[in-house]
Amino acid sequence: MFIGTGVDITEVRRIRQAVEKWGDDFLKRIFTKEELANAKTRTSFYQHLAGRFAAKEAIFKAVGDNTLSWQDIQIHNDREGKPVCLFLNGKAKNVSIAISISHVKTYAVANAIATAKS
Repeated sequence: MFIGTGVDITEVRRIRQAVEKWGDDFLKRIFTKEELANAKTRTSFYQHLAGRFAAKEAIFKAVGDNTLSWQDIQIHNDREGKPVCLFLNGKAKNVSIAISISHVKTYAVANAIATAKS
């Protein structure tokens, strides 16, 4: 059963500015330890973070649950590189997310479709 859809576009420079201004406080508020460890292996660190940020925003919109927090959502890639959403902390147990992320030098965009698990 369809729950909702969400899309978000994020400027890469805004993520860079937030990291420069608030440093680890910003990073630890928005991203999980696993997401940060993965991002640090990427040559396009800020583009990667912007993509994950946009993905989480799109998921918030698709799910429509105002109790979800940044730390309740983790984005990782499967073996083929496809982005996958994992809900943490016992949240959204009956929700499945299909997600797509893309980025260029200055922008990152993500789309999420939420469906109920059968």
